[in-house]
Amino acid sequence: MPIVIDLERGKKVAKLLYNSFTTTDIHGRTGMPRDMVPSSVAKGSLGHILFITLTISINYKRDASSLWESSIKTFDDPETKYLFDPKLLHETPLEKIVEDMHRYNLSPRPEKDADIWQRVGVTFYEKWSSDPRNFFKNSNWDSSLIVKRLRTDTHTEKGETAPDYPYLRSPKIRPLWLKMLRDDAGMVELRNLEAIPILVDVHVARATLATGVIRGQFKGTLDELSEDIREAWFQSVEGLNANERPMIAIDMYQPLSHLSMHGCSNRDEIIGNCTAFNNCEARDLCIKGKIKIDKNFVDLET
Repeated sequence: MPIVIDLERGKKVAKLLYNSFTTTDIHGRTGMPRDMVPSSVAKGSLGHILFITLTISINYKRDASSLWESSIKTFDDPETKYLFDPKLLHETPLEKIVEDMHRYNLSPRPEKDADIWQRVGVTFYEKWSSDPRNFFKNSNWDSSLIVKRLRTDTHTEKGETAPDYPYLRSPKIRPLWLKMLRDDAGMVELRNLEAIPILVDVHVARATLATGVIRGQFKGTLDELSEDIREAWFQSVEGLNANERPMIAIDMYQPLSHLSMHGCSNRDEIIGNCTAFNNCEARDLCIKGKIKIDKNFVDLET
């Protein structure tokens, strides 16, 4: 049969996972690596905002725990803390940035990571007085407009047009960045986050399929399935609450990621037996069948 979006099941999964993630745990874990904050920074301060912003700008193709741990060490070291100051990033040669980002393995891809890091910092220095909040104010704190500008704002570099926010502008990073700023840095002024779709990666896809929110038969790319996954969570969270406010689709990213990383990743890809089943918060909603995700290819029979 073709794939089906089960919204009744989606609401059950959303309530269960969100409540478990925020009050007890999912597979013994309640925090994501990116929830960590340097000891020397005040939550919600400009330093905290820049720590989140610059770190997440290179959050691609690497282990999240090691990234955030390396970033904290870099921030807490007086000799490398300048890497979180847009003005100093503007004044420092790229070669020095490459060297200092490597000290705590913040940049597995030294030149590329340093170039992204410096560009993001310099953009905020040159255009927004070193404060991302000025960018948000200029965008009327509208998340939809911020996302659009992340995609489209440019500058001239060596005679060519270049993006202001490399990687920060990517479909995977930009919603996560805004959610972190709201939830972790307390930036409650951000509006219209409900219009931002959930980040769909392998973990979100696997947990969505394993809980039967989307089921049926499908063979194709994850990119092709992503629109259905985004729509499933847009609709599933409607009418639900999250900590005394309306739940939004991107609230489900962390709970689903936890469920997949520490639970659904243990499923047998063909029949669906899972070694984490007995201790899984979502075991009553787990479905049998084939859920095989190999890089960007999905083979589903549930």
